Amino acid sequence: MSVIEKLGLAALHRMDPETAHDLSIKALAAGVAPLHGGPVTSDRLRVQLAGMDLPNPIGLAAGYDKNGRAIAPLMKSGFGFIEIGAATPKPQPGNPRPRLFRLTDQQAIINRFGFNNEGAEVIGRRLAARPTGIPVGLNLGANKDSDDRAEDFAKVVRTAGASADFVTVNVSSPNTERLRDLQGADALAALLDRVLIARSGLGKRLPVFLKIAPDLSDDEIRQIASVARNAGLDGIIATNTTLTRDGITGPHASEAGGLSGRPLFAKSTRVLALLHKATKGTIPLIGVGGVATLDDVWQKLRAGASAVQVYSAMIYQGLSIAPRLAEGLDDLLAQHGMTLPEVCGSGVDDWT
Repeated sequence: MSVIEKLGLAALHRMDPETAHDLSIKALAAGVAPLHGGPVTSDRLRVQLAGMDLPNPIGLAAGYDKNGRAIAPLMKSGFGFIEIGAATPKPQPGNPRPRLFRLTDQQAIINRFGFNNEGAEVIGRRLAARPTGIPVGLNLGANKDSDDRAEDFAKVVRTAGASADFVTVNVSSPNTERLRDLQGADALAALLDRVLIARSGLGKRLPVFLKIAPDLSDDEIRQIASVARNAGLDGIIATNTTLTRDGITGPHASEAGGLSGRPLFAKSTRVLALLHKATKGTIPLIGVGGVATLDDVWQKLRAGASAVQVYSAMIYQGLSIAPRLAEGLDDLLAQHGMTLPEVCGSGVDDWT
């Protein structure tokens, strides 16, 4: 981490968390944040994910650049792919502030944003105007006041999907009331059917991913895997934030919302491994939740991930986390004499 990045992080962490978040996006968009210059890549790091060519398997999770205001600079930050959003059909303000809390001692975050965003039309235009480079995906959400949330997901695909490299059906955010009910087998199958019908009208084969919660039983995970296989989904992202607070202490421990960061690592990695077993490795998996170190990346890959995503760790370590992890992974693959496909799933039994 450079001196400039250390000073910048220190200044941001003296501010209200959401103010700091917004300021960091503005700094990126204005071109005043230090960037790596492009994705880290090598023959060892290149990987195909759902038909997309990734220069490396380290991605940025949805939720940081909700409105796609800093796509171009994020594409130059060392990541192999990024995801923006979530986007809903209509703009909405989200939940009242404060709604973002740092748990510094646990290297964690609690948020209850509630899909605050400028709407699919605005975000879709920004996606369409981005430069060429690494794949950029769009996380799909539903409006809080919607009486047909399944239709909301399909509507965002029709509005902005043509400008994305992949889309993610996000039925796992804990901050929109009853949204997680859509993870039930019947409701999920019906929802995915509508999203895939919307995709068929785009004129291109857009990869569709599903993002699930970590707070699922083993049986629910197996049911979701079955629905995903039957629907022909292109990938599953495991996992979103958790509602549990096991071992969490401090002044913000009881705040409502989803918990992310280090405390989520073991829970989300176990879900990942169970999914890999349930899908028999037939659906690409993206591991997210608590990824902060090179060993975390390695464990996610061994648990069945083809790629990983980071977010909360970036709040504490800065944008340089992406090139650090990618370069470290390149070295680790060389040391072990292994390819990414050989690592993927090689340690599933450690987690199940």
